[in-house]
Amino acid sequence: MKRVAIIAAMPGELKFLVRGWRHERSNGVELWRSGFLDKNGEGGEWIAACAGAGVEAATRALAEAEKDGAVSSVISTGWAGALSKEFAPGHAFDVSSVIDARTGERFAADSTDRFPRSQNRDLGHPGCSLVTSPTVADYAEKRRLAATYEAGMVDMEAAGLARLAAMRGIPFYCVKGVSDGYSDKLPDFNRFISTDGQFRLVRFVVFALFRPWRWPALMRMGENSTRAAQAMAALLFNLLNE
Repeated sequence: MKRVAIIAAMPGELKFLVRGWRHERSNGVELWRSGFLDKNGEGGEWIAACAGAGVEAATRALAEAEKDGAVSSVISTGWAGALSKEFAPGHAFDVSSVIDARTGERFAADSTDRFPRSQNRDLGHPGCSLVTSPTVADYAEKRRLAATYEAGMVDMEAAGLARLAAMRGIPFYCVKGVSDGYSDKLPDFNRFISTDGQFRLVRFVVFALFRPWRWPALMRMGENSTRAAQAMAALLFNLLNE
């Protein structure tokens, strides 16, 4: 049976994809499941999972998805920051290559030819590269990463999942939605992420409540994140239907 693992960091990144799927929680990992029939009439399962931000959390999510059996492919999805003005917030892109900022390793993604990319084509990007950072990239770090790697986006999980897929000898896909633009100046989100990759929402709300000058940028980011999640779901449905 084909089993496709779709790994994100936060439930909000998956909410438009997993509507109507069976939900469960296991060992701190949120899981959603949905059955499907392939073109040959054989049954399969899509498993979406998230355990928090960062490579270690993504590794835990994939391990939980594999508990019922090996997966046949891995999809890394979720929000990313733009490293170029060309990658507009609120849009989604299929990624053609992933770079690990810690090691310099580069991994190819398998989505470029089989995947309908109408949105990417409209934006002039048949594929793009993404760099995975161990921390949330702020305004200055985005510029450093852009200059060093010439990548279009930055996230915290994709390179780890690409490495795990390569170790298993299975296809790796990457679909990312841009939540924050190249020039956006936002708070340091790293202070609100726990050691196990969980976003400390209450602490962040208290922080933001007393800093009204931050509200316009945070509201824009929230709106862009919602639009990006919707765009990711559309691209992922196209890919899954293949």
